[in-house]
Amino acid sequence: MAINLQKGQKVNLKKNSPAGLGEILVNLNWNAKQKKKGFLAGLFALPGIDLDLGCLYELKNGQKGTVQALGNAFGALNQPPFIALDGDDRTGNAAEGENLRINGNQIAQIKRILVYTFIYEGVASWQQADAVVTLKYPGAEDLIVQMDTYHSSNQMCGLALLENVNDETFSVEKLVQFFRGHEDLDLAFHWGLRWKAGRK
Repeated sequence: MAINLQKGQKVNLKKNSPAGLGEILVNLNWNAKQKKKGFLAGLFALPGIDLDLGCLYELKNGQKGTVQALGNAFGALNQPPFIALDGDDRTGNAAEGENLRINGNQIAQIKRILVYTFIYEGVASWQQADAVVTLKYPGAEDLIVQMDTYHSSNQMCGLALLENVNDETFSVEKLVQFFRGHEDLDLAFHWGLRWKAGRK
């Protein structure tokens, strides 16, 4: 079973044990290349896309930052920020995609998390990428964030916002809002980080 979130819809993740929510897995999967059929497929196939998963985070103590492959900011699961990126799928061919892991047992330390994806290399064709984000956590249905809005030439997409409700519950809202880059995303959600260009 899975819940396909609609844009603007909010769902609560509630802890199912005294320990907390357990590990929340945020998975990104996408198609690296456009799938064309027939004789002309090789002539008109679009170039590959390197789509990256990441997040902005804000902790209760005021610490703010990002977890992403760009800048090698892979985070940590059992110490601040209690969020870790498993790796960097440069091609879209890895069956497991890219994964952010959130330590739900530390929810009392976390104020909010903004999950995003951005096109690091390749044409800004979101329909070609056909990206899907799945949130999994113990004892509940998967939450599906389908990128069903495609018509944007911007490289960055805010996918979902997780907010601490009462130190026991995360509210999850589907966003799918497009931005020119990290700074514009930051400004839209009032994060207040200082940004500089970087490469992987």
